[in-house]
Amino acid sequence: MPYIAVNTSEKLSDAQRENIKTEFGRLITIIPTKTEATTLVDFSESRTMYMAGANISGAFIELRLWHKYDFECKKQFSEETFEMLSRELGLKKENMYINIVELDDWGSGGTYKS
Repeated sequence: MPYIAVNTSEKLSDAQRENIKTEFGRLITIIPTKTEATTLVDFSESRTMYMAGANISGAFIELRLWHKYDFECKKQFSEETFEMLSRELGLKKENMYINIVELDDWGSGGTYKS
């Protein structure tokens, strides 16, 4: 189950939240074997964000994956995520950040897996 945490300084409308969730459902398929049906998207909005001491309008995305994946698909996911958030929220790409955490072990469905 991929987990996508969306942290943003912006207050999202219901339509923006729905559009971003839908877009992540599409983008997650860039990662082999991942589908919208198994993806959890978590929104934290209206966050106060500072970069280099200045308050910014921005976003920090974290994608957590069970197992390791090829650099190129993670790069494509990241770049398309930046494009999508720029389009949906009007954020500058220089104020968006992403990290991708790949885990060997994962708990879901009532059990812990390796």
